[in-house]
Order: sequence, then structure tokens, then C-alpha cells
Amino acid sequence: MFAQAPTFMAMLRGPEHRFELTNPGYDKLIGHREVLGRTVADALPDAVEQGFLDLLDGVFTSGDAFTARGMLYAVQAEPGGPIDDRYVDFVYQPIRDATGAVVGVFVEGADVTDRKTLERDLQSLNADLEQRVRDRTQELVEAQEALRQAQKMEAVGQLTGGIAHDFNNLLQGITGSLEIVQRRVAQGRVGELDRFITGATTAANRAASLTHRLLAFSRRQPLDPRPVKVNPLVASLEDLLRRTTGEQIELEMVLAGGLWTTLCDPNQLENSLLNLVINARDAMPHGGKLTIETCNAHLDDHFAASQRDVRPGHYVCICVSDTGTGMSADTIAKAFEPFFTTKPIGQGTGLGLSMIYGFARQSEGYARIYSELGQGTTIKLYLPRHYGEAEQDEALPGLTQDHVTDAGEIVLVVEDDSVVRALIVEVLGELGYQAIEAHDGPAGLERLRTMERVDLLVTDIGLPGLNGRQVADAGRALRPDLRVLFMTGYAENAALASGFLEPGMSMITKPFAMEALATQIRTMIEG
Repeated sequence: MFAQAPTFMAMLRGPEHRFELTNPGYDKLIGHREVLGRTVADALPDAVEQGFLDLLDGVFTSGDAFTARGMLYAVQAEPGGPIDDRYVDFVYQPIRDATGAVVGVFVEGADVTDRKTLERDLQSLNADLEQRVRDRTQELVEAQEALRQAQKMEAVGQLTGGIAHDFNNLLQGITGSLEIVQRRVAQGRVGELDRFITGATTAANRAASLTHRLLAFSRRQPLDPRPVKVNPLVASLEDLLRRTTGEQIELEMVLAGGLWTTLCDPNQLENSLLNLVINARDAMPHGGKLTIETCNAHLDDHFAASQRDVRPGHYVCICVSDTGTGMSADTIAKAFEPFFTTKPIGQGTGLGLSMIYGFARQSEGYARIYSELGQGTTIKLYLPRHYGEAEQDEALPGLTQDHVTDAGEIVLVVEDDSVVRALIVEVLGELGYQAIEAHDGPAGLERLRTMERVDLLVTDIGLPGLNGRQVADAGRALRPDLRVLFMTGYAENAALASGFLEPGMSMITKPFAMEALATQIRTMIEG
């Protein structure tokens, strides 16, 4: 049976892999060389060069079988002779004695060169067919690419007109204020610095808000989803919204009783509602009526089938309606596109509705526009129902004596931005912590390997070399109880923060107040 088997077989003994037995199939594979009694290294130098001896050593040493599919074996029966490429499926199986020790390797496999040749021929035929299809459709593809490029350039043009204008104004406010502060300090005039520092801070906060809009429309901002009662949230904004709309616009709120709880980021919801109100105000330059409504909504299968990317189910609906100029069908079709705006250059970035749409979709909800020219516009924001109670908001504690530590806990700070890293280290030092800094992922991991004690790892997610999550995972392999605080201004995988974190991990979003950072650090260390 061994001799007549359709597959090739061989038995090798000892760690030097000496041939004890081969069948005709194996002899044919290796070119009918005399191998019995010889080692693989001596009898098959071509196999050694191609790594087969290393595989045998691995099986003999570990006792684990090795299986290969379609591996190339370039057979050279004689030194300097012709090379015959063969493809083989095979398994190296350890041979054990009565005690279970590995004493050899059993080789079994099949020559699948013919099958590989047929597969290659079939792939060639398929490639020819695909090439013919590509040739016939190339003109259409090029036309589509030209259209996409034109749309991309149009978007870039709108970006440079809106975003660049806004950012330049914000940067001017920041750099101008800091230049005045620097000059006043050099002159010893430190009595009137507050208003210039406040101006720079205000401009920086506005720039951060604009950045979050960019992240929102791309659905890449880290969200902090929580159970939210929408009616109290909307009601708390009433004074701000009335000041935003002005006296010419009548604001009415119709908040439904028994409104369900939803699950979303309350700060992003507030930002979305403010953007909708500002858009409605701008659409009514001569005054009008603005209505904000909330209601429970059930989107059934029939409605979901008629809409794109809509799942049936229960939703909380926030509806903002105005009696303004309205939109044409063409404008409605483009309204959620990034950078699209009907406002003059410098008065709008085209990111407001894009941000709202991105926030809704990232929250597993939807946004819809209903409008007629001259009649007004209604925008509905659908957020999924949450079956649970809303959390109570807690006031963020300020930077007080409660944040100071007397224990001198050691905090490792891994941040590639030198300014941000220096600020964090400075604040931690003032609060009594021992702050150790690292400028990138590999440096941070080296600190974790060499430091005797680390009470908390504070790391940016986007680091060169190793990202923050890789540093944290490697650190936990060394220190299983390591607590980790991630810092991020941009979530690459667009994942919700709750799905990214494991027990003992937390996240804080840039830009953050130092009070918030200190509170988070104190909470994690004490927890």
C-alpha cells in the first residue's frame, strides 16, 4: 500500500532527518535520486536552499504538524542540471515513540502541478475577458473620473473660499493678541493683559469648533453617546436661540409630552440644533416664524424602503421649520454635501448641514430636508430611541485643591506634539504628580519596559512609530493592571469611544481644559 499509494511518501528519522523509506511517488518527485540512508541536507541540497529543511526542523522541535498548499518546489535532480518547477500540497507529521517523544517526520503529499497549470490557464482566460470588458468600458470610466475630479476641484474651491477665510480671521485674533501680550510683558505693563488673553482664547475655541465641524461631516469625530432627554436639552437652549434669531423672528417651541429618551452626544446635538436655527435665521432676512418641534416617530418598513440607508424602528424626531426663502430641488440634493453653501464667500463654510448629517448618521440616525421655494424649509433630525433612563448631567469640577496629590503618583505622558506635552507635564508637576514624558510610541514603550512604577499612562492615539492603542496594549502585556487615558482630536476608525475602550481605559477629546484633564486623571488613579 505504501509503494502503490497515489501520493508521495517518505519517512525521515532523527533530528538530522535521515531517509528511512520512500515510495515511488516520492522518488519521481525528487528526480529518482538515491536518498535512502542519507540525510536531507546531503541528499537534497535544492530542497535545503528553498527552506524545506527549516520546516522539518520546526516540526521535529515543536512536535506540531506543518501543512502547505500549492508550495513551489524547484527540483534540480543533478548539480548544474535543468530545473523543473513543481507545485506540491504536503504535510509534515511528527513520528513519536512509545513515550511520546518525536523521533522522526512522516512526509505525505501530492504533486498538483497540473492543477496549478489549469488554474493559471483559466486565470489567463478570465484576464483576457476582463481586459475586453475594461476596454469597452474605459471611455465611461474616464468620463466618470473627469466628473469626480471636477466635483473635487469645486469642493476645494469652496473650501479655500470659506474655511481659509474663517481660519485666517481666527489665527489673526490669536497671533495678534499674543503679540500684544508679549510686547506688554516686555514693557512691564501687565495690568491689562486679561482682555487680550481672553481674545486669543475665544478665537482658539472658535477654531476648535470649526475643526470639530470638519470632523463631524466626515463622521470621524469621537462621540460621547449618552442617554439624553431631548425636551430639557432643547428648552435649556431657548434663551440662546432667541438671542441668536433676533427680534424680527418669532420663535415657537412645541415639545411633545412623553418624549422617548435617545442615545447621542448631547454636545453635538446642541451644536446641530444651533446650526439649524442659524440657517433658518439666515433664510428669513426680513423676519418670519421659526418653529422647533419634538415628537416620537415610528419609521415603518414602507417608509424605510422608500428612503436610502433608513432602518425601520422607533426614533426621537427634532424638527426645525422656518418660513424663509426655501430651497430648490437641486439645492436640496446638494445641501448635505461638504463645503456646499448658498451664502457669499466668507459668510459660510458649507459645513453646518454636513456636520449635522454626519452626526446623525454616526449616531445611527437620519436627517431629512423638506422645502419649497418661497414657502420655507423643514429639516427633521431622527435619533434612535434608547430604552433606558437619561443620565443626570454633572458639573465639571474646576482645577482646585482636590486635584492635588500628596502621594507623588507617576504618570507617563506620551505625546508627539512638544507644546501639548510640555503643557500637560507642567500641569501634572504643579498638582504634585511625577510626570515622565515620551515623544513617540517606541519611546513610550521603552519607558514602560524600564520604569519600576507607572500609576497611569496618558497617551495620544495618533503617534508616530506605534499608535497610542498599540502602546497601551503592549504596556498592558507588561503591566496587566495599567490604567490608560487616551487623548484624541481625530478618531481614525470613526469608532464610538465606548466601543474603543476596555476596563481601566478612558478617553478625553482635544482640545480639552486642563481642569477636565486633571479631573479625569484623579478619577482614574483613585478608581
